[in-house]
Amino acid sequence: MVHVENGSPAAAWIAKFATPLVGAHAGERLGAVLPLAGLRFAVKDNIDVAGVPTTAACSAFDRLPNAHAAVVQRLLDAGASLVGKTNLDQFACGLNGTRSPYGEVPNAFDASLVSGGSSSGSACVVAAGEVDFALGTDTAGSGRVPAGLNNIVGLKPSRGLLSAFGVVPAAQSADCVSIFARTVALAVDVLLATAGHDARDPYSRDVPLRRQPLPAHFRFGVPDTLAFFGDSAAEQAFADAKTKLIALGGTPVTIPYAPLAEAAALLYESALVAERYAAVRGFFDAHESEVIEPVRSILASGRNYTAADVFDAQTRLRAIAQQVEPMWRDIDVLLVPTAPTHYSREQMRADPVVLNRNLGAYTNFVNLLDYAALSVPSSLRADGLPFGITLIGPCGSDLALAELGQRYHHATGLAQGATGKPLPAPRAVPGLRAATADTLPIAVVGAHLSGMPLNGQLTERGATLLRAMTTAPSYRLHALPGTTPPKPGLQRVAEGGAAIALEVWAVPQAQIGGFLALIPPPLGLGSVELADGSWVHGFICEGHALAGAQDVTHHGGWRAYIASLDTFQQEVRR
Repeated sequence: MVHVENGSPAAAWIAKFATPLVGAHAGERLGAVLPLAGLRFAVKDNIDVAGVPTTAACSAFDRLPNAHAAVVQRLLDAGASLVGKTNLDQFACGLNGTRSPYGEVPNAFDASLVSGGSSSGSACVVAAGEVDFALGTDTAGSGRVPAGLNNIVGLKPSRGLLSAFGVVPAAQSADCVSIFARTVALAVDVLLATAGHDARDPYSRDVPLRRQPLPAHFRFGVPDTLAFFGDSAAEQAFADAKTKLIALGGTPVTIPYAPLAEAAALLYESALVAERYAAVRGFFDAHESEVIEPVRSILASGRNYTAADVFDAQTRLRAIAQQVEPMWRDIDVLLVPTAPTHYSREQMRADPVVLNRNLGAYTNFVNLLDYAALSVPSSLRADGLPFGITLIGPCGSDLALAELGQRYHHATGLAQGATGKPLPAPRAVPGLRAATADTLPIAVVGAHLSGMPLNGQLTERGATLLRAMTTAPSYRLHALPGTTPPKPGLQRVAEGGAAIALEVWAVPQAQIGGFLALIPPPLGLGSVELADGSWVHGFICEGHALAGAQDVTHHGGWRAYIASLDTFQQEVRR
């Protein structure tokens, strides 16, 4: 076990390096800054790092690889530095984080609760702020459940989009390397740095990514039956999540959940469990006593099935896939709770199988049916515990899910993980198409920014974020007196200007009139020069209104100015 002085508990780590591991070309390549330069990451200890034992949380299993896993190599090549390997439910068999001889990984918000698993350590160190991002794996929900329970983002890519070469398999046909981060934007950066076909992985494939965002007015599926296992706080949090998604332009559509639940059950309650045994059969048959319970019993049960049983289970799964395919004609995205409840570590030890299964109630079917998924923080419940939602889409919808997920996450106003730090400004999702002919790009600098009080005036009209950037260095920003909520006055100046943070939103043409009708004088629509020299429509202020207004240009943007007011008020209250 690794002792950690600060941040996450020691149980989150299996190996923490004295000196971070960097790529051969860290820093710059051909004069261009590498996409992940300066970022620190960790990997779940079922992912190979050259020269470091891979234990899969079983010391008797450890293997000493002579090469990095494909995803690790790509991250190092992209400029990120690796700081260590994290704890997991043994052989990635579990969703709770207590099934490891290296210790139970606690929840980042309440150490008496489970962190979720199997990628428990990776989620914990991201939530604690020890690393910028981490890799996990996801077969039944291991890249999503711990994200939801720890107030971070869990990106579960389309199967085969990221290479699993150099990863100890759990159920190889369903495995995905997953990404934990505190923001959707960073998770997407990591996804794009690691994605790509790799012939060394039998299940790798070229996945055509959808380049179009979800419609401005989208339909989201909600299961007709939902179980929260007696947790009324989680039930209320999910009801609130539906309301938030409606505010972003969504229309709820009830979908039958029974077929998805049946698919989920096949992963552990059919011959498909034989694939878990097959993944480590050579080691397990020779060292069964070295594997802890209940992992030992789960793996051993895979011996009981015949090849015919496996084909029967696979055929049943394909039949379910056919049955649920029409669902996507009625919805654009599926909404589920990431995890239906929180459990204490003591509860999990007392009933490790049933409670573990409950945590996967809304995750197990996703990989089996070849979907993409993104878990994003949704709220802190009345008891202070995190609640997350998962957005699910067909294979290849990863970027479209990210665009909606980022808008949702930033609209919550939550802090990053357990760090208490506010979310940074959102960024446009690379690879998605920009505004179409039926939208108008409009720059906003004040209360219409993501997560600010008037942002709903944009999202309820189906507007989508194109990019966050700054003006050209030719502007001054003022706080207009006597307005509630406070309003900014943006002024173009001949000299003494600065770059002011803003966001550019694509507003449907049909909604422009209604949106502009909400904008009171002395603000009006004009043209704003951006940092790249382009011009867009945006809000500017009539000159006469700036008399007596406070110049807040030195803050660099309205969000930073408002944050300074909040800090001042907190200090006054002390």
